[in-house]
Amino acid sequence: MMNASPTRRTELLAAGAATVTVVLWASAFVSIRSAGSEYSPGALALGRLLVGAVVLGGICLVRREGLPPRAAWPGIAISGLLWFGFYSVVLNWGEQQVDAGTAALVVNIGPILIALLGARLLGDPMPPRLLAGMAVSFAGAVTVGLSMSGGGGSSVLGVVLCLLAAVGYAGGVVAQKPALGHASALQVTTYGCLVGAVLCLPFAGQLIGDAADASLSATLNLVYLGVFSLALAFTTWAYALARTTASSMGATTYAVPALVVLMSWLALGEVPGPLTLAGGALCLAGVAVSRSRTRSARVVAAAPQPEQTRESA
Repeated sequence: MMNASPTRRTELLAAGAATVTVVLWASAFVSIRSAGSEYSPGALALGRLLVGAVVLGGICLVRREGLPPRAAWPGIAISGLLWFGFYSVVLNWGEQQVDAGTAALVVNIGPILIALLGARLLGDPMPPRLLAGMAVSFAGAVTVGLSMSGGGGSSVLGVVLCLLAAVGYAGGVVAQKPALGHASALQVTTYGCLVGAVLCLPFAGQLIGDAADASLSATLNLVYLGVFSLALAFTTWAYALARTTASSMGATTYAVPALVVLMSWLALGEVPGPLTLAGGALCLAGVAVSRSRTRSARVVAAAPQPEQTRESA
């Protein structure tokens, strides 16, 4: 049996890394429900970033990664400000103003913004299958959001905050992509996390006060958010993003709502209704379509590469 081609192996590794990210980001919603009830939005964001920075910094020291090259710093700084810092605080704040369904609805315009910005700023291709898959997944996200909306639990401020979170998320992802051409996934994630933590330092007083009064369960959930859904998940995300387009990675995150529904069912006993299940199925179907390739593309990828001649010119 022939070994997989280097290109195919890279695709499989990137897909595996993206899967780890999506699963851990979905699990974060369950943890945020616990930690967010006892930690204020800024304190939760700072605590999570500090934990993540300690873990990532330790790994960088062990691996002797060093500082990223100068060319990577603009992307690291922008992604750290917009995604690690701004997005974290604004989303936590927004989810206190609106119900979970409305938050999911608004934030899920993020992958669409990523596709548009990626095409405009990075030259990402927009194949029909990607667009069709995103349309199906967005319809699923809308369905999940409507099924979870509590009716009357929304506010204009909350919707605006969630919209700002989506914009920050999209801008951070698009800024991160070029940085990954100059630095490793670990470096980009570590220093982006540090930039976000510095941005959130004004919430240090709130974090100290909340930590003193919080239950052990809430604090453990905060630690989980920093170690797994930030340090590990953002690193696997950066690894996958370095090997594919921002648009494709953004479309992959549409699997998160479906996994959140499943995890809430298993971990919290929140039984989803038929509309929620249908929306989750649409999200997964759209991701499958967006990540699929045409038959001709599969044939080209599977075709053996011509061997290079060993004769010198």
